[in-house]
Amino acid sequence: MGWCARAAGLPPLGAAAVVRLDALSPVEVPEGTVLFRPGETVKGFVIVLRGRIEVYLTGLSGREILLYEVTPGQSCVQSTLGLMGGEDYSGEAVAREPSEIVLVPRDTFLRLMDDDPGFRGFVFAAFAARLQSMMHLLDRVAFQRIETRLAECLLARAEGGRVRATHAEIAVMIGTAREVVSRRLDALARRGIVALERGVVRILDPETLAEVADAEK
Repeated sequence: MGWCARAAGLPPLGAAAVVRLDALSPVEVPEGTVLFRPGETVKGFVIVLRGRIEVYLTGLSGREILLYEVTPGQSCVQSTLGLMGGEDYSGEAVAREPSEIVLVPRDTFLRLMDDDPGFRGFVFAAFAARLQSMMHLLDRVAFQRIETRLAECLLARAEGGRVRATHAEIAVMIGTAREVVSRRLDALARRGIVALERGVVRILDPETLAEVADAEK
């Protein structure tokens, strides 16, 4: 059985499309691997079978913002734009945990887009979903208060009541400066909502934190 059968989100495809895709070999990607950088030519369409890829944008000031994550069943909008529009990458993609991916070469991608309605529908649906998430990101960064974005981030990232991330990493996630995150976290800690440890934010009062996250909704 080829990898298509276990690819999350991949719809039923024609027999010829499955043969073409299954002929491609999945690749193991260690944590921390940089998959692409700004200015590089897009080589193919990335399908994530396992793991998590994060895509960042770096401004002229050097500040980074997390644009989106690619997990199984999701797409990389930078790759789709590059393959369909001929643009180079403008962001940087990093594997944030050990991952398994398949890179569909440009020629194969374009042929499947022409020949297989199921594959074409998968690409366009994933692209539309990703653009919608980018609009939500723009809304949060442009219009939501830092406290709201920080609280949402902590609740979304928590595992067992803990967020394992530095203040700098959280700043990238919510699109602000590390110093701003540190001040806001200190304020939450003084209120007894979180406790700060080295590289960890421990959530003590998730109910109040959720109220902070919902304050502008």
